[in-house]
Amino acid sequence: MASALVRRGWGAPPRSWCRGLRRQEDPVLERYFKGHKAAITSVDFSPSGKQLATASWDTFLMLWNCKPQARAFRFVGHKDVVTSVQFSPHGNLLASASRDRTVRLWIPDKRGKSSEFKAHTAPVRSVDFSADGQFLATASEDKSIKVWNMYRQRFLYSLYRHTHWVRCAKFSPDGRLIVSCSEDKTIKIWDTTNKQCVNNFSDSVGFANFVDFNPNGTCIASAGSDHTVKIWDIRVNKLLQHYQVHSGGVNCVSFHPSGHYLITASSDGTLKILDLLEGRLIYTLQGHTGPVFTVSFSKGGELFSSGGADAQVLLWRTNFDDLNCKDMIKRNLKRLHLDASPHLADIYPRTPHPHEGKIETIETTDTTTVRTLADKSEEISGYFLNPSLLSTECCPTTLKKKTEDVSDLPSESQRSIPLALTDALEHIMEQLNVLTQTVSILEQRLTLTEDKLKDCLENQQRLFNVIQHKS
Repeated sequence: MASALVRRGWGAPPRSWCRGLRRQEDPVLERYFKGHKAAITSVDFSPSGKQLATASWDTFLMLWNCKPQARAFRFVGHKDVVTSVQFSPHGNLLASASRDRTVRLWIPDKRGKSSEFKAHTAPVRSVDFSADGQFLATASEDKSIKVWNMYRQRFLYSLYRHTHWVRCAKFSPDGRLIVSCSEDKTIKIWDTTNKQCVNNFSDSVGFANFVDFNPNGTCIASAGSDHTVKIWDIRVNKLLQHYQVHSGGVNCVSFHPSGHYLITASSDGTLKILDLLEGRLIYTLQGHTGPVFTVSFSKGGELFSSGGADAQVLLWRTNFDDLNCKDMIKRNLKRLHLDASPHLADIYPRTPHPHEGKIETIETTDTTTVRTLADKSEEISGYFLNPSLLSTECCPTTLKKKTEDVSDLPSESQRSIPLALTDALEHIMEQLNVLTQTVSILEQRLTLTEDKLKDCLENQQRLFNVIQHKS
């Protein structure tokens, strides 16, 4: 059932924080949506980018129209917290997961009709459609991933190997693999054809809250409870990049459709945008009060949306992906020649990136009164585990525009070597490190190929000897 909210719960950001920040390449907060009564757990854009679906602790789904002055619809059906929501690839269905142990399929219109799927025996944490829309993967606290047929709307099979709650499961872009993460501190890759676990990544420190494939399906990104973001290459089973840019658990990540950028949402109250080609943090956005639980790019990458404990949904315009190569070179002093940027597939394992002194920050000031949590950052990080930690207190909040403190860095006049030259030399060293790692990987692959060729020749010789012996 859906109820219409006529021109309610959205607004444009106040001019106070926008002034001075509207450079073409910077992300801009376009508007915010208010209608949920509790924390936002999940957001997803329709394939057309014209609608936005949100899920919340208030047990409702909401469907927002991105056009100004448009109606929003509230979908009622779940009996407990809605943990995940996603549009089908064609936009004709909306899937949701809930702590009431059910999965629902909705028709995203004003009537909001839905059908209920029951197979899990514990709260369901995530839903994800395959790229062709034929299948749906669900992850649950019953330690399983279940796959459903969307045409017949029936359960197909379960995947069991995790030993603790499964927090997230995602299809690869080609639908041949599923990646899952669990509180057992493992990330597993599953083959959808033989329904077997074909790879396993483990972590001794924390577990992944969220995991997803990059657009070309060669890498996965994990959002860690230990405050880290990691990029893994599933072709060579190596950790490519390791970011330590948050001061709280990372709850969600989303790849830009180009695969060049990754946005992260954290319990430290910030969104951070990473340039995966350069391997560095480029933006910090502070618009939410309290933890941020979800973030998602639109299918075209021109927009992204975020939601958190303050019950607000923020809609941002990306902008920075419109930069051409020359602008990026001029601004960051990272490249002194116009060669092609490396692709993520060419970047191999390296040491963690501290990102000190290279952070650019955009922060929003929203003078609107919002629902927020009590100031208990430690308790908030346990959001999904303990619903009693949520507070319904309301207080006016004002965030101030500021920039990262880089006063501890020496000025260019105090340095014996010009800053631009130093940055250029550092970049050259980074690229040499990448090249060294690449050569090492190629040598390993060549060795494997030689071993396989040797085995083939030996088998051929044995077969030839057998034939000769028989003759």
